Amino acid sequence: MLNISVILPFYNAENTLARAVNSILNQTFKEFEIILVNNNSTDKSRKIAEKYSEKFNNILLLDEKKQGVANASNTGMKYAQTKYIARMDADDVSHKERIEKQFQFLEENSGIDLVGTKVNYIGNEGNSGFKTYVDLTNDICNIKDISINRFSELQIINPTIMFRKATAEKYGYYKHGNFPEDYEFFLRWLNAGRKLAKLPEHLFDWYDSETRLTRTDENYSFDAFYETKTPYLAKYLQKNNPFHPKVAIWGAGKKSKKRANLLTNYGIEIDFYIDISAKKLKQQNCLYYQELPVGGEHFILSYVSNRGAKHLIRKFLTDKKYTEGKDFLIIA
Repeated sequence: MLNISVILPFYNAENTLARAVNSILNQTFKEFEIILVNNNSTDKSRKIAEKYSEKFNNILLLDEKKQGVANASNTGMKYAQTKYIARMDADDVSHKERIEKQFQFLEENSGIDLVGTKVNYIGNEGNSGFKTYVDLTNDICNIKDISINRFSELQIINPTIMFRKATAEKYGYYKHGNFPEDYEFFLRWLNAGRKLAKLPEHLFDWYDSETRLTRTDENYSFDAFYETKTPYLAKYLQKNNPFHPKVAIWGAGKKSKKRANLLTNYGIEIDFYIDISAKKLKQQNCLYYQELPVGGEHFILSYVSNRGAKHLIRKFLTDKKYTEGKDFLIIA
């Protein structure tokens, strides 16, 4: 009996598809099927997929004419009839124990809906931004931390996930649109109270390349991420901010204000801004950070995106008895 469907959408992946498929075929866990979904490839990748589907009984090849990884992924996931669904990308590699360990975890933790893994970043070491992102997300594994940090960044690398098909049927698969579909997917599930976890092991090689969608698709721009997260952030604040609808915004720069102002479209009121810059403090309604009272008087959202600022702001607020998730959130 098959327990897992591994969904692998692909588009023009002739140079990496075989490597990705082989990494699944070589898993220690064997009760799975692989659903390959061709998304209008114009290179040799569909022929490669055909050979695998002809050779292996547990490999199925489908075609999705609507362009987009969300459409291709949904086609495979909706076709699957197994208890669990795992994702895989055509340019990455799953370690041989990945599927087995995720399966065991979900079997033993009925209250958790989805589990990812830590990843090894493989690519341009000179691209410090992506490497830093991977390092930061690898440090966040437990359910509470994934939930609290949801508005900062995508805390689980999408192709590492395995989840319950029943949960997806209730709360939805990926939505296709001009936004990062995987991030919206995670925010939607978390907003519905679903619990997401991550195994504390590196079970996946995540290959960075110049053609990866997170680099080339405008749906993964900074603006797209903020426009995607803001309505879910507003819902979180409505439930968890004791001073609703008022919030304080840490960051009085133009970029921070532009992103924070998106909240006003959802009924959130910006009470005042916080900053460390003497120049910005001359602005109306801006408070010097050292003048903040102890926790319990305001709900603070930090929109400061400068490298290293996230850690310093979190430490400062924690030292002043602010509790993350209850009194403040890191948004940038």
